[in-house]
Amino acid sequence: MSGNTSHETSWADQWDYNPDPAVYHDKSSGRDDSTAKYKQKVGEGFGKTKQAASTGIKKVKEGTSVGYNWIKDKCQKTTQKH
Repeated sequence: MSGNTSHETSWADQWDYNPDPAVYHDKSSGRDDSTAKYKQKVGEGFGKTKQAASTGIKKVKEGTSVGYNWIKDKCQKTTQKH
């Protein structure tokens, strides 16, 4: 059995006897205004995400450094005792 292509019906389409819902687009509404708003919000979201990722990476880097130094100190202490 092959995968769904644009010419085949999906399992849901075989059992759904209701017509597809109509999509209504209002051309008179300010589509450019809403698009600009969404682009601005998405841009702000990316900025916040970038800031959070940067902060997270710094914390991981610092934690790794502290952990590495702790292990290094523990290993050096045990080898010095012998």
